[in-house]
Amino acid sequence: MKTDIVLVVPIYAGAVQQLDRDYTVHRLWEAKHRSTFLAEVKDRVRAIVTGPGRVDAELMAALPKTEIIATQSVGTDHIDLAAAKARGIPVTNTPDVLTDDVADLAMALVLAVARRVVVGDRFVRDRKWLQANLPLATKVGGATMGVVGLGRIGQAIAKRAEAFGMKVVYYGPRAKADVTHRYYSDLVAMARDVDYLVVSCPGGPGTRHLVNAEVLKALGTKGVVVNISRGSVIEEAALVEMLRDGKLGGAGLDVFADEPRVPEALLALENVVLQPHVGSATHATRGAMGQLVIDNLKAHFAGKPLLTPVV
Repeated sequence: MKTDIVLVVPIYAGAVQQLDRDYTVHRLWEAKHRSTFLAEVKDRVRAIVTGPGRVDAELMAALPKTEIIATQSVGTDHIDLAAAKARGIPVTNTPDVLTDDVADLAMALVLAVARRVVVGDRFVRDRKWLQANLPLATKVGGATMGVVGLGRIGQAIAKRAEAFGMKVVYYGPRAKADVTHRYYSDLVAMARDVDYLVVSCPGGPGTRHLVNAEVLKALGTKGVVVNISRGSVIEEAALVEMLRDGKLGGAGLDVFADEPRVPEALLALENVVLQPHVGSATHATRGAMGQLVIDNLKAHFAGKPLLTPVV
């Protein structure tokens, strides 16, 4: 008999096919009546699988026989880790496999904003090139990038920035012994000294509004902020206001505070490049992330050590 699992939201299609083959999968997002759905499966479900879908204490309580929560993501701010720990439920994520893709997108956003890639594309499509040349853009080489959070992804971003001739500095909770880049313990001070502020730290309560109005003000009218982390890390209302009023040079944003709802004011700004949270969205990477979810489930039900435990 197959083990029952609840899939909170869709994940990579290839992974879902494997889950359907090996488990009895109950799709929570398809439920017309959530409470009825959960009541019907609560005594059978032994695992919760999710992507960005929230797994809170209420869901855990509704599925009291859950033995493992596996998420197809690096971030775990959508999971109540304290509730999971209190219930003795291990949580796994999918680190490492998405590092390169997310770092690539971060650098793509830096270049897109600096070189006005989206504006130039529209300029050609709208036939404006027939009447005039596109105004000059900004050089990336020689500029300074400040990375907020120099973990795996942050270091991969720094490596790419250096390849483009940028100087890299970083901010984090502590200096890293094996890193040669200059460390700042004061984020406002770093923002004041850089041209590009790239946010790559984890989300969650500990980093909520870490990049606040004071930081953005320090970055200034020529500074650009790029966020491939979580929308909660930036004080979005302040960001929108400063971009709209010309108090910030530009932004490249893959994440937002209330996804998929993006502030209306951002849509009309030419100095802003917007993406629909696609940092890891390639077939190769999503496939690897999905496989890691499956491998963690297999390890758990085989009584083996988990590959990527969070708690």
